[in-house]
Amino acid sequence: MKIRFTKMHGLGNDFVVLDAVTQAIDLTPAQARFLADRHFGVGCDQILVVEKTARPDADFRYRIFNPDGGEVEQCGNGARCFVRFVHEKGLTGKRAIRVETKGGLIEPRLEADGLVTVSMGVPRFEPTRVPFVSESDALVQPLQLDGASVDITALSMGNPHAVQVVANVDIAPVAGQGPLIENHPRFPQRVNAGFMQVVNRNAIRLRVHERGAGETLACGTGACAAVAAGIARGLLDSPVRVATRGGELTIAWGGPGQPVSMTGPAVTVFDSEIEI
Repeated sequence: MKIRFTKMHGLGNDFVVLDAVTQAIDLTPAQARFLADRHFGVGCDQILVVEKTARPDADFRYRIFNPDGGEVEQCGNGARCFVRFVHEKGLTGKRAIRVETKGGLIEPRLEADGLVTVSMGVPRFEPTRVPFVSESDALVQPLQLDGASVDITALSMGNPHAVQVVANVDIAPVAGQGPLIENHPRFPQRVNAGFMQVVNRNAIRLRVHERGAGETLACGTGACAAVAAGIARGLLDSPVRVATRGGELTIAWGGPGQPVSMTGPAVTVFDSEIEI
């Protein structure tokens, strides 16, 4: 089967975007792994599938597949690419849309300056909402990792995150601790592991080991989770500039019960087709 695709990225977090509105696509896990493979396929951090939605309060349905073939709930950098894609391909004339995801409704908007703002929903810190196995609702909790203990804040941005504060992200043990945190038994659906360095009350540096993908150059939901965790812990004030290895995002959060807003770039690289 030959399908058309678009390669896009948000701060180097790269995607294969598939239009399942005008062409029939039903990816198997094996096909997703092939597309994501950087040697034998196209290569990407995630595959984004644009679909019609049956919900009257949404414009599209948005599905996300990791390089391991697993489907996940949410992707912030992908959401920015999503709205640029549907606008550039003429699937909608709207600059602001509502999108159905496994993690809930999101609202991306193309700004006049070319950046994209996404309302990413309300962060959830309750352990059952993450999900995170815990007998406590404490905001900061110890997590045991092969004899070591790290303090993390667990929360959901539509997908699960574990955020820890580090002194310097350049030397943070992302490669060693990331997989251990991702697959920790206290996170039954696995988790994205964030390593946050607080620069000042309005700026952080961030690295994220993503569930099913490993470390990426940027993680939109990871940036939202890190800022929400930092504000909730009294370390940060909104808005916050988040410096990732791929570039910068601006994250704003008004506090409990309020949605997190993310602003950053979305870039189209090329269009092509491939046999799968």
